[in-house]
Amino acid sequence: MLKPRLSLWFTRSYATRIAKKPPTLIHRPPPIAPSPYSTILVPASPLLKSPTPSNKHAPMPPLLWPSAYNAALSRMSDKNIEQLRKLRLSNSGTYSRAKLAKLFKCTPNFVSKVAALPRSQRKEFARKMEAEHETVRGQWGEKKATFVAIKQKRCEFW
Repeated sequence: MLKPRLSLWFTRSYATRIAKKPPTLIHRPPPIAPSPYSTILVPASPLLKSPTPSNKHAPMPPLLWPSAYNAALSRMSDKNIEQLRKLRLSNSGTYSRAKLAKLFKCTPNFVSKVAALPRSQRKEFARKMEAEHETVRGQWGEKKATFVAIKQKRCEFW
């Protein structure tokens, strides 16, 4: 004897169910709701209160960076700046930025800002550096030259 098949026609699913009541909106306040007793003038959190120094002679925490322990460089006088410019323009090969920075106790970046070379001298210096680099590149093997060329080609497509 054959078993009667289940009729799937009347099977309820999520899509065909009958809603019993309309959906409700549930509002849950955040767990850290501000207290109604706190105002702007009297903050509830101790983090919002202004810091009051309890002991003015307390030791300070250690500095974060090692460079912070070095004394700040003093401002260079106008006379020294003029002398720096004269030396840089007289012979830029002898008086490089690093050498002048050591001589005047300042940074090489400061030397480049204060005593910048004229454009013609900068281009000449760049050509000289390029020639030095070209001699070094000439000593490379075929494999390294190929890899560098591939890398330059990749950078062009970037």
